[in-house]
Amino acid sequence: MMAPIEAELAGERAFSLGEAGKKVERLLAELETAPPSLAEDALHDAATAVWHYLIIRESLHMFDHAEAMKVYGVPNRVLAKVGVIRPAAP
Repeated sequence: MMAPIEAELAGERAFSLGEAGKKVERLLAELETAPPSLAEDALHDAATAVWHYLIIRESLHMFDHAEAMKVYGVPNRVLAKVGVIRPAAP
């Protein structure tokens, strides 16, 4: 009885992974074109999107992220911010 529910949940996770991947692509592109005044915000936004993407991957039992990070072209400066909580505005 649980198999259909588990299959549906796996499908939802896979869909979520695709949506999260699209968001990573969009925010990485925005990071590359962000004006200097918005660069730090764009960096944090991209890192947060990558973080969420990785969490969804892990929910699907995908634990080796190196190849995915290469596919998306995630720069090291973004990876360095993954999991970092954005400082509160003064």
